[in-house]
Amino acid sequence: MMQATADPDSLAQSAFSFFEMADFQAAEAYARRALAIAPAHVDALAVLGTIQIVQSRYAEAEPVFEHLLQLQPDQTAYWMNLGTARRGTGRLEESLAAYARAAALGESSVDFYYHVGLTHIERQDLGAAKAMLVEALARAPEDMEIRLRYAQCCYEATYHEEALAALDVAWPTAADTPTEVAAGVGRLLMNLGQPQRAEATMRRALADGRNNPLDTLTLVQLLERTNRIEEAAALLEGLVADPRSAMLGADLLMTRAALAQRQSQHELALDYLIQSMPDFKLHHERHRVLYPMAQSLDALGRFDDAFAALNKAHASQVARVERVAPLAAARGIPQMKVTEFECEAKDVATWNHAGAPGAADSPVFVVAFPRSGTTLLELTLDAHPLLRSMDEQPFIQNALEEMLDCGVQYPNELGRLTAMQLDELRAGYWRRVGNKVQLQPGQRIVDKNPLNILRLPVMHRLFPNAPILLAIRHPCDIVLSCYMQHFSAPDWAMLCADLQALARGFRKTFDYWYQVAALLRPNVMELRYEQFVSDFPATVRDIAAFLQLPWDAAMLAPAERAHAKRYISTPSYAQVVRPVSNKSVGRWENYRRYLEPAIPELQPYLQRWNYAV
Repeated sequence: MMQATADPDSLAQSAFSFFEMADFQAAEAYARRALAIAPAHVDALAVLGTIQIVQSRYAEAEPVFEHLLQLQPDQTAYWMNLGTARRGTGRLEESLAAYARAAALGESSVDFYYHVGLTHIERQDLGAAKAMLVEALARAPEDMEIRLRYAQCCYEATYHEEALAALDVAWPTAADTPTEVAAGVGRLLMNLGQPQRAEATMRRALADGRNNPLDTLTLVQLLERTNRIEEAAALLEGLVADPRSAMLGADLLMTRAALAQRQSQHELALDYLIQSMPDFKLHHERHRVLYPMAQSLDALGRFDDAFAALNKAHASQVARVERVAPLAAARGIPQMKVTEFECEAKDVATWNHAGAPGAADSPVFVVAFPRSGTTLLELTLDAHPLLRSMDEQPFIQNALEEMLDCGVQYPNELGRLTAMQLDELRAGYWRRVGNKVQLQPGQRIVDKNPLNILRLPVMHRLFPNAPILLAIRHPCDIVLSCYMQHFSAPDWAMLCADLQALARGFRKTFDYWYQVAALLRPNVMELRYEQFVSDFPATVRDIAAFLQLPWDAAMLAPAERAHAKRYISTPSYAQVVRPVSNKSVGRWENYRRYLEPAIPELQPYLQRWNYAV
């Protein structure tokens, strides 16, 4: 029971004692009683303000610390807490100003770098956030929360290898992952293409008995992402019945929307998405809900509404790029400069292919403009026992960077590469492949990366005998599909935000391909998407013959292969588990009036491939 009378010092001491015992109600009562007697009592104010920050009552805490700083303006802890209170109320620049004042007074603790890093994350300045979190992690490498935040920041800033390395150092197995950070680690591992580790992490966290709704929600998301819809739906039903699930807010609504979409319940999905919209108050966040909203509107035949949602989604995503990748935003719409660098005939004439592997010992390359059906093609190939595919990897780009390290100009001096250098470059390529998949004797790798279409000189210099499958699709369907897709890479997001720029990028890509291919004469089979899906068995047999593979009927069941693989890294993961169909052929007709300004850019390839408009 609180004593009837006491001096403010004793009351403040009691407040501090109860605070240490985490009895915040009693601590606040004692602090307020002390302040009723002495309104400028520093210790009582400090306890009260700290309680308010711990309880996320930031608007209340801010004037408390402002008062403290009037009394003790050189106290760095008060400037730190003021910065945290301001961050909590969304006043991020003023928050940084308070942290800067603390730094000027000599503050350089782990907490300083961590909290400044969090503020930059909320500002979406991931470069600055990463720099701060690196410093925090250097000072406290065992701190679980700092390590996870750093890894998340690396991922969001597209430094995926650094993100994975940060997790590998601390939590190489599920057993190593503390339950209090399991949900964050699980989601990040899934995004980094580590679904088995992600699932093991979440199942272990749930088995620990903590029964945290966020852990359950994360497992639901993992199951959906690996195409186990019935299992995800059953787990979600139990989660929704838990009164504690209300704390999950928009994350739960977005997950319910995703599962409704997977079950073709698009009206229900729209309802969930609309309910979640108030949680996305900031313009640069709204694309997260607008893209899936457009998907359901399209499925419901509400094409004008879908296109309006897409326009808003792209505007929001460009605003995010301006925060996350300011250099990419400053460059504006990518001009695809790589298409201006062509091989020279006199250099190509000097390319010596002696010692190059034959077709059977070379990769099978799959190239295209994105959204051309390459994931379906990859799974069709991967179903053959003599082929193994891997997630889209930058291994050819890595080889290009190593070529430049050899001191040659790209692509007009590749003839200067010696046989020894080429052997080393191939060895580097195969080493990277080996880190992703283990090829069995007689198996060949399928290297599916659509944008390797812009790296034909690298592929041909290393593997001149490699078979290449070039996927082709109606240009209007490709442009529409790219516009409807939520691409995370900043440059690609900028390109896809403008239909005419996207169409121009498409034309430049194929202008480059056909010009370079005419000079290098690679071993290419052009595969038309519309024929692939409408006459699937015959087309698959043609592909097997081109690759000189013995026929295997497993190639006719790519959906089964997709289910067996579980994790598919591309946005098509939800489509390729369905039977092959021509449902997406001609989809662009629903948006003809919006696409018409872009058609002149596409005209050369509409004519070349004999597509109607």
